[in-house]
Amino acid sequence: MARMSFHAQSRTLSPTDFAVGIEERYFEDYVPGAVYEYGHVEVTEEEILDFARRFDPQPIHSDPGWATTGPFGGLIASGWHTTGVFMRLFADHYLSRVAGLASPGVDELRWDAPLRPGDRVHLRTTVLEARPSRSKPDRGLVHTRGELINQHGQIILRLVVVNILLRRHPATT
Repeated sequence: MARMSFHAQSRTLSPTDFAVGIEERYFEDYVPGAVYEYGHVEVTEEEILDFARRFDPQPIHSDPGWATTGPFGGLIASGWHTTGVFMRLFADHYLSRVAGLASPGVDELRWDAPLRPGDRVHLRTTVLEARPSRSKPDRGLVHTRGELINQHGQIILRLVVVNILLRRHPATT
């Protein structure tokens, strides 16, 4: 299977930046309103075909010849492959490596534009909400808007991720 080409590059698009790196982030470091962009991944035709043949063998994803006659005029990645690319960038650049406990789910998942061979995409995250857990004082919930954006500035994927993170200094009850 081909390997995605990753370029680690991060920048904040808001006055608030992470005070610490991903290896030291806790719930308190995710400040509502903070916006970040991360990395770049270039997606190849081989990756799209490999994923489609294994997990989503619709001809729009798995048959380049057929795909040229399809509604997108060429091969496109499965939405689930696109979501996997998002997840890789999210885990590599945004989600805490020391405080992440779980995710109860994803909301509002949308594939706004197709991911095509040769596209170079990056991740934009916006912290929407960060609130301490009402039932477990050692953790909090962070809601993040995630967007995967291509080299033309088009949003390819957007969703809201909910993560449960440990607190650096748990509240006492």
